[in-house]
Amino acid sequence: MRILSGIQPSGALHLGNYFGMMNRMINYQQNNELFCFLVNYHALTSVFDAALLRKQTFDAACDFLALGLDPDKSVFWVQGDVPEVTELTWMLSNITGMGLLERSHSYKDKTAKGIPASHGLFSYPVLMAADILLYGADKIPVGKDQKQHLEIARDVAIRFNNTYGETFVVPEADIEEDFATVPGLDGQKMSKSYGNTIEIFADEKTLRKKVMGIKTDSTPVDEPKPIEGNVLYDLYTLFLDEKGKTALKERFLTPGLRYGDIKKELFEVIRDYFAPYKKERDALVRDKQYVLDTMQKGALKARQAATVYLERARHNVGLDYQNYK
Repeated sequence: MRILSGIQPSGALHLGNYFGMMNRMINYQQNNELFCFLVNYHALTSVFDAALLRKQTFDAACDFLALGLDPDKSVFWVQGDVPEVTELTWMLSNITGMGLLERSHSYKDKTAKGIPASHGLFSYPVLMAADILLYGADKIPVGKDQKQHLEIARDVAIRFNNTYGETFVVPEADIEEDFATVPGLDGQKMSKSYGNTIEIFADEKTLRKKVMGIKTDSTPVDEPKPIEGNVLYDLYTLFLDEKGKTALKERFLTPGLRYGDIKKELFEVIRDYFAPYKKERDALVRDKQYVLDTMQKGALKARQAATVYLERARHNVGLDYQNYK
């Protein structure tokens, strides 16, 4: 099965990125045909500093490779290194209804948070559809917040196929409910846009400060602590197996638990979990040329796959005028 997903290099990658997409993608590479990419075109909707975008793209590549993405078992590339996606975006734009885009929750949410309204932000789902359809992906691991964009991509694929003939694979969403939405420090969805993230490779001082700042309720120490909607509880369970989750639940429901103690534990759990990966990442940062070469090799493989669907689309819409009879 061909699995595809991408992530924006619009800031340091965080726990929401890791549990919502990255870890699942890395696991998929063992028994599937994995396509994974860094969506730097999408990042242009919110990052307007060229030097920063370059750095964040390189950093995200290092993050993925350090966490276990194997470029020999997958296709791993940077979106902007495959120009075919922009051509397909234009083709898809012409069969995408305005109403479909106007109903996009993401556009409304992001502009409400202060991200400048632009054509790029508004038409974001069309570029995302091109990202998906260009490679014939069967399944798309996404967070719950991206479900609507995947539905738009499906709608676009179906309309294109109905208009021009069978061209694209209609993909399925893959949403793991346990990690459908990873909460941020303030209880909202963890997102760089909201400034409520815990970065995967934060230094110890920053990590400690962020974890100790997690929003908690005012339940007295001598009373059971709530489980539902408890950010601290939800974040801690991300790192536990079923036995560990059961034990943590019992601790929260037993009077006497102090949130400060749990925060200290969570800090240590996060630090220790990512410590081995951090050493690998530090080595990758020092070997810049290896990372750049790896991404270029991935882009070549991605373009080979993209050519199949782009040429089919060009033929079906009539852009290959050389075949006029």
